[in-house]
Amino acid sequence: MRNSALSHPHSNAPALTSATWYVLGAGSMGMLWATRLARAGLPVKLIVRNCDRLQAYKAAQGLTLIEGEDSQKWDISAQTPETEEPIQRLLVACKAYDAQQAVAQIAGRLSPDAELILLQNGLGSQQAVAALVPHIRCIFASSTEGAFRAGDWRVVFAGLGHTWLGDADQGPPPHWLGELQRSGIAHEWSPNILSRLWRKLALNCAINPLTVLYDCRNGGLQAHSAEVNTLCTELSALLKCCGQAGAAVDLATEVHRVIQATANNYSSMHQDVAHGRRTEISYLLGYACEAARSRHFVAPHLQRLHQRLTEHLLRRGLPCN
Repeated sequence: MRNSALSHPHSNAPALTSATWYVLGAGSMGMLWATRLARAGLPVKLIVRNCDRLQAYKAAQGLTLIEGEDSQKWDISAQTPETEEPIQRLLVACKAYDAQQAVAQIAGRLSPDAELILLQNGLGSQQAVAALVPHIRCIFASSTEGAFRAGDWRVVFAGLGHTWLGDADQGPPPHWLGELQRSGIAHEWSPNILSRLWRKLALNCAINPLTVLYDCRNGGLQAHSAEVNTLCTELSALLKCCGQAGAAVDLATEVHRVIQATANNYSSMHQDVAHGRRTEISYLLGYACEAARSRHFVAPHLQRLHQRLTEHLLRRGLPCN
């Protein structure tokens, strides 16, 4: 897999003894990172929700990574949040709505020099976690990699993508970026990670809700291009109003490119609804609508879309927050 990580001060340094990668959250992205880190020979430990989940994991005897026709199981050590080992490096890979509570459970285990990598969709959860542990360095991440669960403890790597990482306080790149390179995780250190996250938020707002409402794969939105364009125009104006003009550049062009490139895929929100799971609506469309309200920006199409999606979720008996 091609890696385009930017060079940084430690990139040519001798290999250091790696800190253990603790992975909080065994969803698709958590499993995808854990298995690739383990495959590269790096120390990895999985943190699962409770003792019942730990027993289920032990019965499965590891995580299985499926890439095309290839399937391989990795016997990665697992534990519950209550384990007393100190944590220096934590990948938070749970859903946006679970992130704050999940980190609160293990906050007492974080060493003074700990680093958190926050791999959530949308915006809002990252800031909530950072406020919860103000003394800890939080690195925000945004990924376009495709993965989905193929059952308990099994993940399918569905599409090559890219991960941007950055420090909202504009700190220097961490030395462990080289470990991502060894693991085949295509990445780049971004000096303006918030712009990346706003851009991804806008892409998700223009695509995900419509795939749920029209019950279609991403490619199905090609039949609704006028509606997509209207949303993109409003989202671009909102981004500029929020001081994120860079994230607004050619938004509609990229949205249509993503729709075409991922035509056969179901969006993550569509997958959640199809499986009767809570969505991340509050951290995607909800966050965008709240940003508009707080800035007195008129966003009728986004507000209407949020209302339609909320009503749809309620009809399905799913939470709308």
